[in-house]
Amino acid sequence: MAPMGQPPEGTVTARFVAYLARERGLRFDDYAALHRWSVTDLDGFWSAVTEFFGVRFHDAPTAVLARREMPGAQWFPGATLNYAEQALAHDAGIDPQGPALLAHSQTRDDQTWTWAELRDAVARARAGLQRLGVRRGDRVVAYAPNIPETVVAHLAAASLGAVWASCAPEFGARSVVDRFAQIEPTVLLAVGGYVYGDKPIDRTDEVAAVRAALPTVRHVVEVPYGPGTVPDATPWAELVGTPAEPAFDPVPFDHPLVVLFSSGTTGPPKAIVHGHGGITVEHLKNHGLAWDVQPGDRMLWFTTTAWMMWNALVSGLLHRATLILVDGNPLHPDVSWQWRLAARAGATHFGASPGFLMACRGQGVHPAVENDLGPLRQVCVAGSPLPPEGYRWVAEEFGPDVLLLVGSGGTDVCTGIVQGGPWQEVVEGEISGPELGVDAAAFDPDGNEVVGERGELVIRAPMPSMPLCFWNDPDGSRLRAAYFDTYPGVWRHGDWVRFAPSGSVVVSGRSDATLNRGGVRLGTAEFYAVVEEMPEVADSLVVHLEDPAGGPGELLLFLVPAPGYVVDDALVAKVRAELRSALSPRHVPDRVHAVASVPRTRTGKKLEVPAKRILLGADPDAVASRDSLADASALDAFVGLAP
Repeated sequence: MAPMGQPPEGTVTARFVAYLARERGLRFDDYAALHRWSVTDLDGFWSAVTEFFGVRFHDAPTAVLARREMPGAQWFPGATLNYAEQALAHDAGIDPQGPALLAHSQTRDDQTWTWAELRDAVARARAGLQRLGVRRGDRVVAYAPNIPETVVAHLAAASLGAVWASCAPEFGARSVVDRFAQIEPTVLLAVGGYVYGDKPIDRTDEVAAVRAALPTVRHVVEVPYGPGTVPDATPWAELVGTPAEPAFDPVPFDHPLVVLFSSGTTGPPKAIVHGHGGITVEHLKNHGLAWDVQPGDRMLWFTTTAWMMWNALVSGLLHRATLILVDGNPLHPDVSWQWRLAARAGATHFGASPGFLMACRGQGVHPAVENDLGPLRQVCVAGSPLPPEGYRWVAEEFGPDVLLLVGSGGTDVCTGIVQGGPWQEVVEGEISGPELGVDAAAFDPDGNEVVGERGELVIRAPMPSMPLCFWNDPDGSRLRAAYFDTYPGVWRHGDWVRFAPSGSVVVSGRSDATLNRGGVRLGTAEFYAVVEEMPEVADSLVVHLEDPAGGPGELLLFLVPAPGYVVDDALVAKVRAELRSALSPRHVPDRVHAVASVPRTRTGKKLEVPAKRILLGADPDAVASRDSLADASALDAFVGLAP
């Protein structure tokens, strides 16, 4: 159960609960009661969010939720605002000479940007984009890393009402074009290269290929960074060379702010459009009431510009937090590097993938002993399920004063759906519960809510940050097919989950990768939790090839052996015995193969479905863009086993 009483003193949640009591006469005994109110009184909750966090409306909304149906919900009609203004507006108590951005890179020396310098650079970049002819609704895209110039360009585009999209420079040209060509950009920002660890990477050929494939691009802006130069480009120094006063164009609440792209590993990437208002109010709520981000905090979360976590990191500015930007190899020169950086930068929030934390555990890293991490309050985890051993490791290493916040959400809503927070209990191996304002549940195939058993993760009420649309989907048919065809009027997220009666959640993996053997359904995450705890196994991937005739089908397990081990008969027998004991006899693999690496996206998600489709005979190039993968060769083993 969630803790009773009031939220911890000094948290944003405590101030929010006090505000609700003082201003609205609402009192809540625990998080569960607050959550029930947040999803049953959507008008009350979201209006309170905008008032408590001080959303800077230019024109006041005429309502909170004018239409409630999904898809098609209409939030805050009549309202105008600007995301960039909310991020950069002057606030009392914020020192303009205090740090807004702390940039750490393996390509160039560390940089510190003050709030005054960030505001000035955004104003100059806005004026520069205007000189290049950028107007409201135009698309500005970046093939650039997580560096200050990328943040500046994003905010400058937003200040004009232009639409932003970005890709990391490690993406190959095909993956970039698959994304950017859909939205027909007018301006492309690019770097000529970067350094990854100690290896210089020249990307001038990729930039040229991207440029050639985007006929709508009228101007290319080169951000000086790393090896290589971009020919016939406007220099960054020229773009920001003319002084200008900060300005922000008010736009409607649902005016497009960014286009985020799905991974593109099961088909063409979906171009998901998010609005100024939806992102502003959702990230004010999420970062404040779950992450407890406060003015002066310092947020470190390793991410590339291709992941929604980059957009979430930038939104730390909404709360006047300092962003710690990191670019390069996150494990160079060793797995402890990010912890040393967190100590040097005074991080209050440290975001990581489960894989990173488990690597630290496996290599005997002791972050709090080896570094001065006194300011740290939260270790935030997202991207895939964290095994119970990871929970125990964080508790042992950091003690009770650092909150482990594990969450699950996605690019589709650009936020968390289920996660923890200061007023919730940390449950080992589970996620604490649904986010405020998110009416999440598990449904069976008939659309009935299930508790204590696995079902499809659904959202039963609209959220402000649900997509405005997919780009080039005028009738909404692709959006409906993606989220609403299974349960009409209810969002189906595509994850398989189990809600406990107390409200905590276990995410078992993607529902389209479920293992169903003899009627026993199992999530792939549960399978990996057994296999990858074995010291002989570095990584694994499991695929179930169903039998069209209704038989048990074939269960295939692919293993990456740990250094010093091989996949031999003895290891296969041990793996099978562990799975039989921990899961069920039905989930003992029929075949076990050694592979050099497991196919993953660049954000670390395993690609069970593309691997499965290849094993069933699909064209590899039709199911996965290789240069969108962390290791482009990882699919070769599956191609070799295909019929």
